Order: sequence, then C-alpha cells, then structure tokens
Amino acid sequence: MPRITTPSEGTATERLDCWRDAVSRNLVPLEVRPRESADFRASLHAVRVGQVQMSVISAEPHSIARTRRHIASDAPDFLQLTVQLTGRGVLTQRDRRAEVGPGELVVYDTRRPFTYDLHQSHTGLVLMFPRTMLPLAERDLLRVTATPVPCHDGLGQVILPLLRGLARQMELLESRGTPRLADNVIDLVGTLLAEHADGDRRAEEAGPDLLTERVLGYMQQRLADPGLSPEGIAAAHRISRRYLYKLLAARGHTVSGWIREQRLARCRRDLADPALDHLPVGAVGGRWGFADPAHFSHAFKAAYGMSPREARAARR
Repeated sequence: MPRITTPSEGTATERLDCWRDAVSRNLVPLEVRPRESADFRASLHAVRVGQVQMSVISAEPHSIARTRRHIASDAPDFLQLTVQLTGRGVLTQRDRRAEVGPGELVVYDTRRPFTYDLHQSHTGLVLMFPRTMLPLAERDLLRVTATPVPCHDGLGQVILPLLRGLARQMELLESRGTPRLADNVIDLVGTLLAEHADGDRRAEEAGPDLLTERVLGYMQQRLADPGLSPEGIAAAHRISRRYLYKLLAARGHTVSGWIREQRLARCRRDLADPALDHLPVGAVGGRWGFADPAHFSHAFKAAYGMSPREARAARR
C-alpha cells in the first residue's frame, strides 16, 4: 500500500477529515478529534502480511475515538496492538486508562469503544489481527487489555527490537513479508502478553498486603536511583501500573508521593549528620535521587517549612 500523508493544502479541519478517512479506511472506522495544533500533519504507511495489518503512523497531537456508532453488530473480531515508538499516548477502554510511553505496548479490542489521546508528536506501530490468531486464554486477554506492557526487561527486550525492525522495514515487508512471518510475530507477542497476565495473576494470588510490602521494600532499596518510576516498579513486580497505584492507594499513598516523602526524610537525616557537613546541600539531594538542586530545595521547603540550607544551619 502507498504511504498516505495529510495534504499540504487546505484548512486544518480538511486535513483532519483526510486523516480520519485514511485511518478509518485502513484500520477501523473512528473519529479524529483535534488538539491545539492548527497545522496538523500526519502520515500512515500500511502493509498487509498474512492476516496481519501492519501500520506505521506518525502524527502531531490529536485524539482518536471509536464509539458505539462506529461498531456494527457484525463487526469482525479484531484486536489492535500499538507499540509506542516515540511520544506518549493514553488509551482508555472499559474502565481502564493506560498511559503508554516509548518502548511500551498496549492491546485493545476493536469491538468495544476506545479512545487514544496523543498529547505529543508521536510515532507508533499498529498491528491489527483476528482475535483467533492470539495464543492467549480469554481470561488472560481480559487481564492485559488496555494495560501498558513494558518491554524494557525480560521477554520484552527480545520482542521490542523485532517490532522496531518491522516499523523500519515496511517497504521490504510489502514485497517479502509472508504469512508465516505474521504468525510468528503474533505468537511472540502472545507469549509476552501471557507472561504479563501471569504476573498479574500471581500477584493477586499472593495477596495485596504481601505484594504491597514487597513493592515498598523494593522502592526503599532504590530511593537513591533518580530513574525510579512507576513503570519500572510495576515491571519489576509484573503488575500493571494501574494495580500498583491501587496497592499504594489502599495504604493512603500515591507512588510519587511516597517516593518523595521517603527521599526527603533521608535528606533531612543527612543534613542533621555532622559527618556529612562536607557535602554541598545539592549533593545531599543528589544522594537520594533529586537530580535537580532547585527542585530538591523547593520540595524540601514545601515539606518542612525551611530550605535545606536553613535546616543544616538550624542543627548547627
């Protein structure tokens, strides 16, 4: 299939209409909702390999929505899987809200309404295929639907380079892609999704209290890492970010709030330690994951009513 781009002429509304028609024709019927950009641009390059439609989409910020009026009663049973290559998106389906960043994927059901909000310029690989191709039990599919699946460790580290490679080789796939290749790709994706679903199931079976203690211990040990994030924490415990937030909410915390409070408590302790007087205040913050000294000073004062320098001076 040829590459489709929004026309260089016409109004922003006309370009959005063109984009809606292109996506609806090549994927599934939906509507496109504009964001702040008045000069909307987008491109789509789609190829069919066996039963799988593979599309690379690059676009400026916008939102798409598939509503009930787009879904016929005899709509085919297709799944879509988006690999976020650049930029970030938020997919909402059923009662789930999946924030998907670079190197993450999300799977969703085309027979149910969904929205995908893309707040940044972005590029993504979209695979659309019959549900029957995915070697995954229905209960496990429900676990992973509209849930971000990180690909930064485990089997994801094997599959993500493959998916990125597909996105770079669309022209080659047009001429040399085979049904066997498509089957193998979906098999691998199914294995990754099954691993993710199994992690969620085992976490639930272990009981939320035990899992919460493991999560808190994990975060405690890594407070000094400025890269500590909900994505990494959830991936390390093979749970979704949504379930991670739920665990900490049951204890009255948010993930970022708990990390900030614990880091600030460690910094306050170090500022009160005469043995650490040789360290600049900014370095004390750096020891506990505050990469920006100004941010550290602001957060410390907001928590304790005085700056880090004032806290050290008060101890003296």
